[in-house]
Amino acid sequence: MDAFYASVEQRDHPEWRGKPIAVGGGSKRGVITTASYEARKFGIKSAMPGFKARQLCPDLIFTPIRFDAYKEASRQIREVFARYTDLIEPLSFDEAFLDVTENKINEPIATEIAKMIKADILQETELSSTAGVSYCKFLAKVASNMNKPDGLTVIRPHQAEAFLETLPIEAFFGIGKVTAQKMRSMGIETGKDIKALDRLTLSQRFGKMGSFYYDIVRGVDDRPVRSERVRKSLAVERTMSTDIVSIEEMRTQMEIIIDKFYERIDKAKSYGKTMTLKVKTSDFKLLTRSRSFDHQLRSKEEVAAIAYQLVEEHFPTFGPIRLIGLTMSNFPQADASDDAQLRLDF
Repeated sequence: MDAFYASVEQRDHPEWRGKPIAVGGGSKRGVITTASYEARKFGIKSAMPGFKARQLCPDLIFTPIRFDAYKEASRQIREVFARYTDLIEPLSFDEAFLDVTENKINEPIATEIAKMIKADILQETELSSTAGVSYCKFLAKVASNMNKPDGLTVIRPHQAEAFLETLPIEAFFGIGKVTAQKMRSMGIETGKDIKALDRLTLSQRFGKMGSFYYDIVRGVDDRPVRSERVRKSLAVERTMSTDIVSIEEMRTQMEIIIDKFYERIDKAKSYGKTMTLKVKTSDFKLLTRSRSFDHQLRSKEEVAAIAYQLVEEHFPTFGPIRLIGLTMSNFPQADASDDAQLRLDF
């Protein structure tokens, strides 16, 4: 979907259409979740502090996050998908892989199905979407990030390798900022540069992802679309209105977060073996501290005890804190395809 949260807000508030808006980030310490395309022209993007966005665009309209509205739009979109195929692998509220090799309307051309889905979504939700069409997940994902908004990009098998050779490394799904910096320090700028390295060299320099890079730059990706996905982690986090500077304040805030955290764990029946405390300091450093066990953490009392223990042991090393989070992971038979996270604005 195109700027999903922001697009839902502009749909529901016609007076905001064509104007720069930001979802979230309106409070003193807020962080932007999504910006409309009008706002992005000013350099505003997700995860940017609200005060910085306001400096870039004094006329920026801030609106609170409305998860219920986004969930409802997402439900409508999934219903559209389900009319064409049952092989749907959601990545988030606004993104999914669809395998249409065999589809419910017996349409042999995937591009035609993409056009129909885009048209149905627009008609039924008044929201625009961008589709990527190809023979494997990696290329479809890359294609879906091109020609936004309201785009459709097709990468055919015979086009894949030449296309990937010219692609800048930042455009490769799975190569983040840190990896991109490391690659650039090695003189790797494009897919062609990755392709010049053998599998062993890539594995030595980038671990298990090195072998993945070796394959994808050649257009090789055999991962199936999984309609049943297993959660990898579950998290709750909270941004503070003022920095936490004392252990007493930290304990008070943790009590609120633990309640929300356990409520979500218990509702999802997702009991992992590892708990992680996440903090973001006043200078935006992200720090995590974890503890793992040989059993699932099922009781609220145990979850709370571990959370408080992590706080007591590590708080003196943190400094002023602007964000606190808790994550549950290491679920039995966990799969890396899902990473669910809930951001809470209080």
